[in-house]
Amino acid sequence: MNSPGLSVVMPVYNCQRHLSAALESVLAQTFHDFELIVVDDGSQDKTLKILRQFEKKDSRIRVLSRPNTGIVGALNDGLAMAQADLVARMDGDDVCLPERFERQIEYMERHPECVLLGSQVLLIDDEGSPICPHPQTRYTHEEIDGDHLGTGWPVVHPSIMMRKAAIERVGRYREQYKWLEDLDLFLRLAEIGKLANLKETLFQYRLHLASVCHTRPDVQTRLRRQMREETYSRRGLPADSRNHPDAATQSAGEIHRMWAWWALKAGNVSTARKHALATFLRLPWSPHSWRVVACAVRGY
Repeated sequence: MNSPGLSVVMPVYNCQRHLSAALESVLAQTFHDFELIVVDDGSQDKTLKILRQFEKKDSRIRVLSRPNTGIVGALNDGLAMAQADLVARMDGDDVCLPERFERQIEYMERHPECVLLGSQVLLIDDEGSPICPHPQTRYTHEEIDGDHLGTGWPVVHPSIMMRKAAIERVGRYREQYKWLEDLDLFLRLAEIGKLANLKETLFQYRLHLASVCHTRPDVQTRLRRQMREETYSRRGLPADSRNHPDAATQSAGEIHRMWAWWALKAGNVSTARKHALATFLRLPWSPHSWRVVACAVRGY
């Protein structure tokens, strides 16, 4: 059998709620010559049952189910199965827009120096309501790498496409940077090729309160500091003397308030009102809650 034109690696764990929509968005791509490798990381809900149903309907889907090891092990197991020269990432609760693979492959073919390519991303909430375009997206290699060495989030991990040879050359994902394994890989890839984002919105990234950036900000701050020091040393650069602020822990009410402001600024008024109400219900005595509710009701 000939190798597919693209391998899509999707690690999943207990994501039955959004899994079907994620899988359908991959199968609906305008580029068809791909394999979808789904690594079930020991799910305890109906995730595996859903995967087996999809696997029976589409021969492009390959499911690996094994005991839970965590995200790094699942990602590397998926990469080990990948047969194509290009590898796209995907998560079990996000959505690809139909032309994502086609547009990214076209760019990678025109730019052989590019080893990693993302896109602009629409942030959505748990129910799929639009919040806003990702506000930290950067487009040039220098901007992206600079933000990675700072405190930015310029590339959304599940939106990317990479060259498998480059991934293998830098040593895949590393367990010591679990919870920031994507950033660690991006920094190492930036040392052997170019990183970029397409300006087209080709992906919908689901925000939720259980994400690592909300539940483990202290761990991410420590890992990012350690990763930054290692990167500067590996690149032969003097130690970074900049003062990088630690990631702040936010309550659920504060997170909903942030999403409400983002949605309002982007003109997604109904989404803003939903999260303003969620903020008010959690923090009813805060003047910040009253302000965001008032602005959301007005619609600006």
